[in-house]
Amino acid sequence: METTEIAVATGSRLVTDVTEEVARFCHGRGDGLVNIFVPHATCGVALMETGSGSEEDLAATLERLWPRDGRYRHAHGSPGHGRDHVIPVFVPPSITLPVVAGRVTLGTWQSIVVVDPNVDNTRRRLRLSFLPG
Repeated sequence: METTEIAVATGSRLVTDVTEEVARFCHGRGDGLVNIFVPHATCGVALMETGSGSEEDLAATLERLWPRDGRYRHAHGSPGHGRDHVIPVFVPPSITLPVVAGRVTLGTWQSIVVVDPNVDNTRRRLRLSFLPG
């Protein structure tokens, strides 16, 4: 297995597209699987269409399901930070994708994204691991 860790600046964005970073990592590696993992308690990795309003729809859905307020037992950090710790149950911290001839196989509108609602941390680590097949 080949692996590396990269820094991702999420800033105040809920969704950060990392498709290009993953593509660069897989380039020239042949066939296999790539695992994308965020080693953090308040964010996850997902596939989604970006640039079409989906990011705003996701933000609205999260606010509807888990409002950023004081209802959470996990109460340190910014107001509503407890909900950030619930997110990885629904947006898992890793995904594994097939790689064919050094290219990540994605659907037409799919992008690889980090979903990070935690405004207290603006820098994340992303572990990329390639398993040849």
